[in-house]
Amino acid sequence: MPVAAPPDTGPVARERGLHVICIRGEQHVMQAARTARQLAERLGFTRNLAYHVATATSELASNLAVHAGGGHVYLRPLAGPDGHPTGLEVIAEDQGPGIVDLTLAMTEGYSTASRLGCGLPGASRLMDEFYIRSTPGQGTHVRAVKWRQAETPEPKRAAT
Repeated sequence: MPVAAPPDTGPVARERGLHVICIRGEQHVMQAARTARQLAERLGFTRNLAYHVATATSELASNLAVHAGGGHVYLRPLAGPDGHPTGLEVIAEDQGPGIVDLTLAMTEGYSTASRLGCGLPGASRLMDEFYIRSTPGQGTHVRAVKWRQAETPEPKRAAT
């Protein structure tokens, strides 16, 4: 699990391959999506896959801004079996109100904010791995991974 970003690092901090974006508003959501796309492209992702990562990151960061009052997005390259970066991990964390019913929140079209209700289910579909853990009153942790190569591990989806 990533360490919390120092409070005065600005919107994007980098440390040993880890990009930390503090999400406070819409401009930070855009910064997170742009940073995710650029990082994916630097890692050799196709343009299409880089946009999958950017869109999923945008959805997760938007949830932080809209539902949790802010939080952090962490982006980190992941090494494949050969030790070279072949994946990108996106973690979105907050200390907001949490999600009471994860099953309902993962239902297409469900929204508590009069929005489209595509955020979590859409982000899950765009990524190869998607894990979510939420505790009401304590916050939410989402981990999503996209692999660069066609021979990706079987997608794993879990709600805990």
